Amino acid sequence: MEVDCENCAGCCVDWRALADVPEHERRGPQEPLDDTYNLVPLTREDVRAFVDAGLGDAMTPRLWRAREGPSVEVDGHQVAAVAGKPAFFVGLRKVPKPVAPFDTDPRWLPTCAFLDPETLQCRIHDDPEYPAECGAYPGHNLALDVETECERVEEHVGGDRLLDDTPPGETAALLFGPEAVGQKVFVYPEPDDLADGLVDRLVAGEPTDVDRARFVAVAAASAPGTTAVEPTKREQAYEATLDADSWVGRAVADWATRADSDDPDPALGERVEAARGAPETPGWDALRSE
Repeated sequence: MEVDCENCAGCCVDWRALADVPEHERRGPQEPLDDTYNLVPLTREDVRAFVDAGLGDAMTPRLWRAREGPSVEVDGHQVAAVAGKPAFFVGLRKVPKPVAPFDTDPRWLPTCAFLDPETLQCRIHDDPEYPAECGAYPGHNLALDVETECERVEEHVGGDRLLDDTPPGETAALLFGPEAVGQKVFVYPEPDDLADGLVDRLVAGEPTDVDRARFVAVAAASAPGTTAVEPTKREQAYEATLDADSWVGRAVADWATRADSDDPDPALGERVEAARGAPETPGWDALRSE
């Protein structure tokens, strides 16, 4: 498996506005409540690592509107369920950033909270918090014979991105099927607690800090292979997530404000993120010289 990621970030940016891209995330039996493109599913260990690093405010949940299969009613909505309780992923927040993938002119596009808008590199690529799914991508797609974002970029934008489509020998973090429960697919224990307009907020893309913290805490306290949630770990993760004040969380509101008024200049990443403590990225020249 070999990919060319320079000047791409197709798996980190919602680039649907740049090309006529089919809606691949709406295939299958369940439909995400949110409109986030390519939400990266975090494992339980990923979630714990982010919480421990003070980055709990960088995560957000995804629930699905049930079109078939097990479901539970939450605030008048039928959502996909496991054992009669809402099922969910936890992923990384996407925020509007001024980016210019594929040599296009800069524009405001939904972008992973950890992507440097100027270099189009991940700010935590070499950090312990770097998600397992990101590190394996597009290996899991190749192993499952599912179209990769690299191939979608090639088809709709051009260029060569997937240079070697040989699936990796190991897919330890694939977690496909029942084994995903408690490790990548989580279960919210008290559906009635969510009957406060949460589903409508998720659909509108406006979950609150409390909304996000509730789901992050359940994921962090989940037990692999079961729907059990450890109460003490849940409470600790909830408080830690609510207390999080990372550069990511502080940059989100600034990006949203600037997207409504500022010109899309990728160099704003220095002022909005780096000045708040975001790790620098090496740039592509540095990687080519290694």
